Amino acid sequence: MDMLRGNAIAEADLTDWRKLAQGIHARYVVDDFSEATRFVVAIGAAGDEIGHHPKVSMGPGHVDLKLSSDDAIYREDDGTEHVVEWVTQQDVDLARRITTIAADHGLAADPTAVSVVELGLDTPDSATIAPVWASLLTGNPEDQGRGTPGDEVRDGEGRVPNLWFGDAPTDITQQRFHLEVYVAPEVADARIAAVVAAGGAVLESNDDGLTVVADQDGNRGVLCVDVSAVPAD
Repeated sequence: MDMLRGNAIAEADLTDWRKLAQGIHARYVVDDFSEATRFVVAIGAAGDEIGHHPKVSMGPGHVDLKLSSDDAIYREDDGTEHVVEWVTQQDVDLARRITTIAADHGLAADPTAVSVVELGLDTPDSATIAPVWASLLTGNPEDQGRGTPGDEVRDGEGRVPNLWFGDAPTDITQQRFHLEVYVAPEVADARIAAVVAAGGAVLESNDDGLTVVADQDGNRGVLCVDVSAVPAD
Protein backbone atom coordinates (compact mmCIF):
# COMPACT_ATOMS: atom_id res chain seq x y z
CA MET A 1 0.00 0.00 0.00
CA ASP A 2 1.33 3.42 -0.92
CA MET A 3 2.66 5.68 1.83
CA LEU A 4 0.66 8.85 2.40
CA ARG A 5 2.35 12.20 1.99
CA GLY A 6 1.90 14.89 4.60
CA ASN A 7 -0.79 16.74 2.65
CA ALA A 8 -2.92 13.59 2.42
CA ILE A 9 -2.62 13.06 6.17
CA ALA A 10 -3.55 16.69 6.77
CA GLU A 11 -6.58 16.39 4.50
CA ALA A 12 -7.76 13.38 6.52
CA ASP A 13 -8.37 15.83 9.41
CA LEU A 14 -7.70 13.32 12.19
CA THR A 15 -8.47 15.65 15.09
CA ASP A 16 -7.32 13.23 17.81
CA TRP A 17 -4.05 12.33 16.05
CA ARG A 18 -0.75 14.02 15.28
CA LYS A 19 1.88 13.02 12.71
CA LEU A 20 5.23 12.48 14.47
CA ALA A 21 8.25 10.89 12.76
CA GLN A 22 7.06 7.79 10.85
CA GLY A 23 3.57 7.40 12.33
CA ILE A 24 0.44 9.07 13.59
CA HIS A 25 0.04 9.22 17.36
CA ALA A 26 -2.78 9.74 19.85
CA ARG A 27 -3.14 9.86 23.61
CA TYR A 28 -6.47 9.15 25.30
CA VAL A 29 -7.14 10.06 28.92
CA VAL A 30 -8.53 7.30 31.15
CA ASP A 31 -9.63 7.19 34.77
CA ASP A 32 -8.06 3.87 35.69
CA PHE A 33 -6.44 0.69 34.43
CA SER A 34 -9.76 -1.12 33.96
CA GLU A 35 -11.08 1.63 31.71
CA ALA A 36 -7.84 1.55 29.73
CA THR A 37 -8.08 -2.22 29.33
CA ARG A 38 -11.66 -2.08 28.06
CA PHE A 39 -10.65 0.56 25.54
CA VAL A 40 -7.66 -1.44 24.28
CA VAL A 41 -9.78 -4.59 23.95
CA ALA A 42 -12.26 -2.67 21.79
CA ILE A 43 -9.41 -1.32 19.66
CA GLY A 44 -8.06 -4.84 19.29
CA ALA A 45 -11.42 -6.10 18.02
CA ALA A 46 -11.58 -3.30 15.45
CA GLY A 47 -8.04 -4.07 14.34
CA ASP A 48 -8.82 -7.76 14.03
CA GLU A 49 -11.48 -6.93 11.44
CA ILE A 50 -8.91 -5.47 9.05
CA GLY A 51 -5.79 -7.33 10.19
CA HIS A 52 -3.98 -4.21 11.36
CA HIS A 53 -3.32 -2.89 14.87
CA PRO A 54 -1.69 0.09 16.57
CA LYS A 55 1.26 -0.04 18.91
CA VAL A 56 -0.12 0.50 22.40
CA SER A 57 1.46 1.89 25.56
CA MET A 58 -0.48 2.30 28.80
CA GLY A 59 0.47 4.48 31.74
CA PRO A 60 -1.19 6.15 34.74
CA GLY A 61 -4.19 7.98 33.34
CA HIS A 62 -3.55 7.45 29.64
CA VAL A 63 -3.38 5.12 26.66
CA ASP A 64 -0.86 6.03 23.95
CA LEU A 65 -1.32 4.75 20.40
CA LYS A 66 0.87 4.76 17.31
CA LEU A 67 -0.32 3.79 13.85
CA SER A 68 2.02 3.04 10.96
CA SER A 69 2.41 0.34 8.34
CA ASP A 70 5.57 -1.76 8.01
CA ASP A 71 4.90 -2.42 4.32
CA ALA A 72 4.27 1.09 2.99
CA ILE A 73 5.60 1.72 -0.51
CA TYR A 74 7.82 4.75 -1.11
CA ARG A 75 8.60 5.64 -4.72
CA GLU A 76 11.55 7.74 -5.78
CA ASP A 77 11.23 10.18 -8.67
CA ASP A 78 12.74 7.61 -11.03
CA GLY A 79 10.13 5.02 -10.02
CA THR A 80 12.37 2.96 -7.72
CA GLU A 81 10.25 1.45 -4.94
CA HIS A 82 11.19 0.90 -1.31
CA VAL A 83 9.25 -0.85 1.44
CA VAL A 84 9.24 1.50 4.44
CA GLU A 85 7.51 2.08 7.73
CA TRP A 86 5.09 4.96 7.22
CA VAL A 87 1.46 6.01 7.33
CA THR A 88 -0.90 4.43 4.79
CA GLN A 89 -4.62 4.61 4.15
CA GLN A 90 -5.25 1.65 6.45
CA ASP A 91 -3.73 3.66 9.31
CA VAL A 92 -5.97 6.63 8.58
CA ASP A 93 -9.03 4.38 8.40
CA LEU A 94 -8.19 2.67 11.69
CA ALA A 95 -7.44 6.02 13.34
CA ARG A 96 -10.94 7.20 12.46
CA ARG A 97 -12.40 3.98 13.86
CA ILE A 98 -10.42 4.36 17.09
CA THR A 99 -11.65 7.94 17.46
CA THR A 100 -15.21 6.65 17.26
CA ILE A 101 -14.45 3.90 19.80
CA ALA A 102 -12.98 6.46 22.19
CA ALA A 103 -16.10 8.61 21.89
CA ASP A 104 -18.27 5.56 22.58
CA HIS A 105 -16.22 4.95 25.74
CA GLY A 106 -16.48 8.59 26.78
CA LEU A 107 -12.74 9.15 26.46
CA ALA A 108 -11.11 12.43 25.48
CA ALA A 109 -7.94 12.77 23.44
CA ASP A 110 -4.98 14.89 24.51
CA PRO A 111 -3.08 15.46 21.24
CA THR A 112 -0.72 17.99 22.84
CA ALA A 113 0.79 15.24 25.01
CA VAL A 114 2.17 13.04 22.22
CA SER A 115 5.90 13.05 21.64
CA VAL A 116 8.61 10.95 19.99
CA VAL A 117 12.35 11.05 20.67
CA GLU A 118 14.88 9.88 18.09
CA LEU A 119 18.67 9.98 18.01
CA GLY A 120 20.68 11.70 15.29
CA LEU A 121 24.34 11.04 14.52
CA ASP A 122 26.27 13.04 11.92
CA THR A 123 28.77 10.94 9.97
CA PRO A 124 30.49 10.86 6.55
CA ASP A 125 30.01 7.09 6.28
CA SER A 126 26.79 5.72 7.77
CA ALA A 127 27.11 2.37 6.00
CA THR A 128 30.31 1.63 7.91
CA ILE A 129 29.22 2.60 11.40
CA ALA A 130 25.54 1.63 11.28
CA PRO A 131 26.19 -2.09 11.96
CA VAL A 132 28.02 -1.15 15.16
CA TRP A 133 25.06 0.88 16.40
CA ALA A 134 22.53 -1.76 15.36
CA SER A 135 24.51 -4.33 17.34
CA LEU A 136 24.76 -2.07 20.38
CA LEU A 137 21.20 -0.74 20.43
CA THR A 138 19.21 -3.83 19.45
CA GLY A 139 21.59 -6.77 19.01
CA ASN A 140 20.01 -7.45 15.61
CA PRO A 141 21.91 -6.49 12.44
CA GLU A 142 18.63 -6.63 10.49
CA ASP A 143 17.53 -3.50 12.33
CA GLN A 144 19.93 -1.50 10.14
CA GLY A 145 17.75 -0.10 7.37
CA ARG A 146 14.53 -1.57 8.79
CA GLY A 147 11.60 0.34 7.33
CA THR A 148 13.79 2.93 5.58
CA PRO A 149 15.81 3.07 2.35
CA GLY A 150 18.82 4.36 4.30
CA ASP A 151 21.01 3.01 7.10
CA GLU A 152 18.79 4.21 9.96
CA VAL A 153 18.67 1.81 12.91
CA ARG A 154 15.11 0.97 14.00
CA ASP A 155 14.43 -1.57 16.69
CA GLY A 156 11.88 -4.04 15.39
CA GLU A 157 10.60 -4.51 18.95
CA GLY A 158 10.36 -0.79 19.69
CA ARG A 159 12.53 -0.91 22.81
CA VAL A 160 14.93 1.93 21.98
CA PRO A 161 14.67 5.19 20.00
CA ASN A 162 15.41 5.16 16.29
CA LEU A 163 18.91 6.24 15.30
CA TRP A 164 19.27 8.09 12.02
CA PHE A 165 22.41 9.39 10.34
CA GLY A 166 22.99 12.90 9.02
CA ASP A 167 25.61 13.85 6.46
CA ALA A 168 28.86 15.30 7.84
CA PRO A 169 32.28 16.09 6.38
CA THR A 170 35.18 13.88 7.42
CA ASP A 171 36.83 16.73 9.32
CA ILE A 172 33.78 17.71 11.35
CA THR A 173 34.66 19.11 14.77
CA GLN A 174 31.23 20.00 16.11
CA GLN A 175 28.95 17.78 18.20
CA ARG A 176 27.91 14.70 16.24
CA PHE A 177 25.17 13.25 18.45
CA HIS A 178 21.93 15.08 19.13
CA LEU A 179 18.33 14.32 20.05
CA GLU A 180 15.41 14.70 17.69
CA VAL A 181 12.24 15.52 19.66
CA TYR A 182 8.97 15.33 17.72
CA VAL A 183 6.00 17.20 19.21
CA ALA A 184 2.50 18.27 18.21
CA PRO A 185 2.44 21.59 16.30
CA GLU A 186 0.42 23.41 18.94
CA VAL A 187 3.01 22.90 21.68
CA ALA A 188 6.17 23.68 19.70
CA ASP A 189 6.32 27.39 20.52
CA ALA A 190 5.82 26.75 24.23
CA ARG A 191 8.51 24.06 24.22
CA ILE A 192 10.99 26.40 22.53
CA ALA A 193 10.10 29.21 24.95
CA ALA A 194 10.75 26.86 27.86
CA VAL A 195 14.18 26.01 26.46
CA VAL A 196 15.08 29.68 26.19
CA ALA A 197 13.71 30.41 29.67
CA ALA A 198 15.93 27.64 31.02
CA GLY A 199 19.01 29.32 29.56
CA GLY A 200 19.13 27.57 26.20
CA ALA A 201 19.43 29.24 22.83
CA VAL A 202 17.72 28.91 19.45
CA LEU A 203 20.42 28.44 16.81
CA GLU A 204 18.30 27.91 13.74
CA SER A 205 14.66 27.64 12.74
CA ASN A 206 13.17 26.95 9.32
CA ASP A 207 9.85 26.59 7.53
CA ASP A 208 10.21 22.80 7.50
CA GLY A 209 9.34 22.70 11.20
CA LEU A 210 12.87 22.11 12.50
CA THR A 211 14.26 24.26 15.32
CA VAL A 212 17.85 23.70 16.43
CA VAL A 213 18.47 24.59 20.07
CA ALA A 214 21.54 24.39 22.29
CA ASP A 215 22.25 24.24 26.00
CA GLN A 216 24.77 26.47 27.79
CA ASP A 217 27.61 24.11 26.82
CA GLY A 218 26.68 24.20 23.15
CA ASN A 219 25.15 20.72 23.00
CA ARG A 220 22.43 20.66 20.37
CA GLY A 221 18.96 19.23 20.03
CA VAL A 222 16.32 19.56 17.34
CA LEU A 223 12.62 20.19 17.97
CA CYS A 224 10.65 18.68 15.08
CA VAL A 225 7.14 19.37 13.81
CA ASP A 226 5.82 17.66 10.68
CA VAL A 227 4.34 20.81 9.14
CA SER A 228 3.46 18.93 5.94
CA ALA A 229 0.75 17.03 7.85
CA VAL A 230 -0.81 20.06 9.57
CA PRO A 231 -4.33 20.81 8.27
CA ALA A 232 -4.76 24.20 6.62
CA ASP A 233 -6.66 26.81 8.62
